[in-house]
Amino acid sequence: MNNKLLLENLRCIPDFPQKGINFRDVTTLFKNAECLKVMVDELYEIYKEKGITKIVGIESRGFVIASALAVRLNAGVILCRKPGKLPAETVQESYTKEYGEDTIEIHKDAIDENDIVLLHDDLLATGGTMKAAYNLVKKFNPKNIYVNFIIEINDEGLHGRDIFDKETEITTLIQV
Repeated sequence: MNNKLLLENLRCIPDFPQKGINFRDVTTLFKNAECLKVMVDELYEIYKEKGITKIVGIESRGFVIASALAVRLNAGVILCRKPGKLPAETVQESYTKEYGEDTIEIHKDAIDENDIVLLHDDLLATGGTMKAAYNLVKKFNPKNIYVNFIIEINDEGLHGRDIFDKETEITTLIQV
């Protein structure tokens, strides 16, 4: 897709959070009303015929687009958070990151077997967090699961897409 407006408004911060990392800052896309509209409109076109019933936003930047798109798709929003942030009983999934282990969770009653779920996060780099979210949602046995990111990083030897099964439908709005 690589919409020119989105690419022009995406901020890149070199050496953050550590030397050698080029941090792609989606907050510059969120603060621009035109960019926000373009992202939601493009995602709506991709998913409007898929029957999405729930959108899982990954903490925390994933919450923004998940919520806006859910309104357009007439879907519910599920928050995927770090442990201790959700008030009711949860289901968890742990995973390994570049610098240790982490865990994510969603409410135990968030999804059922009749749901068609879209997982959304801001960025695909190594894919670890989203793969854990995907595995977590699979525990609920929904009818189908789709995966989406605003940005996919391809220029730094990262191949996050490769950790998913080939049949997993993954879409991105920007590839850098």
